Amino acid sequence: MQITKVEIRTVAPPVDRFTWSDDLPDQYSTNTVVRIYTDEGIEGVAGVWNATSFDFERYTAESIRHLAPILLGKDPLLREHIWHEIRPRVFPLPPQSLAAIDIALWDLAGKVAGLPLYRLLGGARDKIPAYASTPLFEDVESYLKNAEEFIAQGFKAIKFHTWCIPELDLELARAVRKQYPGNDIAFMLDAENNYDRDGALRVAQELEAMGFTWFEAPLHDSDLDGYRELTSRVTIPILPSGNWFQDLHTFAEALHSKAWGRARTDAAMMGGITQTNKAIALTEAAGIKCEIMSWGYSLVSAANLHLMLAHDNCSYFEQSVPCEPYEYGMQDVIRAQPDGYAYAPAGPGLGLAVDWEAMEAATIHSIVVE
Repeated sequence: MQITKVEIRTVAPPVDRFTWSDDLPDQYSTNTVVRIYTDEGIEGVAGVWNATSFDFERYTAESIRHLAPILLGKDPLLREHIWHEIRPRVFPLPPQSLAAIDIALWDLAGKVAGLPLYRLLGGARDKIPAYASTPLFEDVESYLKNAEEFIAQGFKAIKFHTWCIPELDLELARAVRKQYPGNDIAFMLDAENNYDRDGALRVAQELEAMGFTWFEAPLHDSDLDGYRELTSRVTIPILPSGNWFQDLHTFAEALHSKAWGRARTDAAMMGGITQTNKAIALTEAAGIKCEIMSWGYSLVSAANLHLMLAHDNCSYFEQSVPCEPYEYGMQDVIRAQPDGYAYAPAGPGLGLAVDWEAMEAATIHSIVVE
């Protein structure tokens, strides 16, 4: 089997836009979709998302333009060989460009094998609890109203993206805990790398007292000393954002520094399923959980879900809410069910069918390499 053609498209879905921090405008969420064709008629598909402030981004697709010629004529099942061939050598590349290729190759491999990817990767389970991962809402009352709706839908866990201002975020946390005492619902808070060390400690101590499940991204991921100090002073798990350690070497170094209560990474940020699967194995060897980020459109969320299901040290699937904007261009979607679980797609590969007519309608930039 040989790769004969690669299609890359920048998809700009005409959907509502959201943000995750008070200092960011509503974000343009781009879906970069890759389609890898073979001489045997089997194709692999992947999508990666990116959030930008002023327009849809095109640099992921343009980066893939310079990688796609390397794929032509290659056996698509030799993923480690292809990864070695496309790895950055001189200058960094957007990790999503590497990820889109690698995920598409895994999708193709699953179709060749007739297996969903989580089973091809090892298959620890076929379902995982899901949490509703919110955008920034206008005020505390809006968060409480939406939390009520998410719980009614079956979610047993909610993560709040907030103003990323300690006092405002604590006001929300207190209101949520007052509304929902006890342990029936798990709550997390994500500060999007926006606090200083004093603010991070103050919020961590209060979230710990309120029984929150974890505290995410209080500091920039690069501040390992700050994370290590914070982790040593509280018992609530402290997580990084997962966006800034984009290779196995730096990820492993961060694990060895014992800066985090739990690790966090993502197939798009780590450069694909191949590398992320190894990163999760590193966390297993280190004896800590790995909470995979799975925000974004359905194709990248599916890749991350399969990784979680292949291992048993990931606690939750992250469900972007509201769901509909992230499901554009798909015939199949991933939705948490009324029992609070996200279930494995049944089909081979990623297991999701694409609505190519819808994707084409929202394409703003396309490249074909053959």
